[in-house]
Amino acid sequence: MALMWNRTVDWDAGDWRRVAACRNTEPDLFFPVGTTGPAIEQIEAAKQVCRSCEAQEPCLDFALATNQESGVWGGTSEEERRKLRRAWLATRRSAASSGGPVGSVSPVTLRR
Repeated sequence: MALMWNRTVDWDAGDWRRVAACRNTEPDLFFPVGTTGPAIEQIEAAKQVCRSCEAQEPCLDFALATNQESGVWGGTSEEERRKLRRAWLATRRSAASSGGPVGSVSPVTLRR
């Protein structure tokens, strides 16, 4: 069985990283230690930065497509992204088995 890289998300389009709100924020904010206690407040503070960011959607697309397991990306926590990624992969598998276009399902569209 050969492994293939199937890049369905063009995360370099528009160079979204250049306009990301987190560029001017302490990076540690987006990588809390744990998911309970003080980390809950830290996660919420990071999400607040994301809510004001014009790059939130491409950031989340990137995080899901590249399986970013740690930190806050695109306004989502680690657990939220795990759920979104499972749903995204299930949709892709379903499309592939039915002969539909696999690349047409964006990870972010499942969030809406």
